[in-house]
Amino acid sequence: MNAKNYKPFIIILSVLISLEMLGLIISGAYFLLTKAKIAQKDSIFYQNISQHYQSIIENKIQENLFLKEQLALQEEAVNSFRTELGSLTENVNTIVKLRNLDPELLKKYSKVYFLNENYVPKSLIALDPQYVNNPEEQYILANVMPFLYSLLENAKKDGIDLKIRWGYRSFWEQQQLKSQDVMAYGSGANKFTADQGYSEHQLGTTIDFTTSEFNGSTSQFHKTKAYQWLLENAYKYGFILSYPENNTYYVFEPWHWRFVGIRLAAKVHEENKYFYDLNQREIDEYLITIFDW
Repeated sequence: MNAKNYKPFIIILSVLISLEMLGLIISGAYFLLTKAKIAQKDSIFYQNISQHYQSIIENKIQENLFLKEQLALQEEAVNSFRTELGSLTENVNTIVKLRNLDPELLKKYSKVYFLNENYVPKSLIALDPQYVNNPEEQYILANVMPFLYSLLENAKKDGIDLKIRWGYRSFWEQQQLKSQDVMAYGSGANKFTADQGYSEHQLGTTIDFTTSEFNGSTSQFHKTKAYQWLLENAYKYGFILSYPENNTYYVFEPWHWRFVGIRLAAKVHEENKYFYDLNQREIDEYLITIFDW
């Protein structure tokens, strides 16, 4: 067969090959198109998923911020409650402390307030005889004793001879003393001896000091080193001079010292005042700390 006879077959084969190539191209194109569509769908899917989880994450972040704010508010409320509870506890402790304190301890008694015959301090204790210059046993309020002994011991370290002449006196002992002084001095006794019920000694917080050199006498006490030492140091232990010179209650009594607590004693010392210069309301504010060091 000559070349002319093969020409139709060649044409047909060429056509078939072209169709096959076209089919492959179309198939490839379809595959690529399908793949592109799938990729697009996957992209949209993943984009939707991403947006979904991003939304969830943002919501969780907002929830966490809200929870943090709520937690901060709760912590603030708890701290506020703790502060209030602490304040309430302090107030309760103060009330309990005040209930256990004798309200009479800081009252102005000399011709102002009155203690009846039934008043006796809650806890009196006998003073160590080594500190006393009196044949009779002397007593002091138990809570005052540590302050008094500290005063006496520190005075001794400074070379000061201090002794106790009188401590607690009952209503009836004061009545007897006043009667004796009235018999001896008449109405003049009112200048130096309190009536029963008006003596600071009945509180159990007051001391009459003396020195060994005068064998218990107090008449010259203002001339002693002991008196000068008390003026400079007694406030450190809570004691104040009740009746200084030119007071309006009694004659000058340099031996007569009353325990009012360190804080109040320091106040009158620093301000150069005396106990009876202050009003009672101001004095009462120091009752809560009367036995604090």
